[in-house]
Amino acid sequence: MNTKAAVIPKYINDVVTSKLFGIISFTLLTAVAAQITIPFKPVPFTLQTVMVILAGAFLGAKNGAYSQLLYLALGCLGLPVFAQIPASIGFMRLFGPTGGYLLSFPVAAFITGYLLEINKSYLNITLTMFLANIIIIAMGTFFLYVFYIHNLIESIRYGAAVFSIWTVVKVFLSINIFYALKKPRKSL
Repeated sequence: MNTKAAVIPKYINDVVTSKLFGIISFTLLTAVAAQITIPFKPVPFTLQTVMVILAGAFLGAKNGAYSQLLYLALGCLGLPVFAQIPASIGFMRLFGPTGGYLLSFPVAAFITGYLLEINKSYLNITLTMFLANIIIIAMGTFFLYVFYIHNLIESIRYGAAVFSIWTVVKVFLSINIFYALKKPRKSL
């Protein structure tokens, strides 16, 4: 009787600690964070980038990027995982004003995971999370410039400058979440 009772917690632990579970979890967390939106044109304020960075931090480079590729795939299929703003749906969303930001998510998660696999000091975590946000903003702004606004100054104004304070807040939120959940816990 004891062996049966021990099998269930071990099975649950195996599922929760599996790579696939982590990938799917961060895919879903990114989708939920996308729904926390402050409307702003042409690109809204969301919490997606917090989950993108944390995916890389917790899952590592490859699996963090996989979680974001899965997120993009679900959105391209038309599932309502992207921020709910008046725009096209599905695959066409990648060609709208938020396309560059969305396409940067796997890159940012990979870079975060890669750099944190090398060094997990507080300074490196902070710099890495800022770098990942800069990558997201730079790719999104470049995309706005090339495909949507066609004016570099306006693209920087609406695609990067408006996010400056918001980015600092999200980076420190990401750092605090990372440290709060990364601490070793005593088993019950």
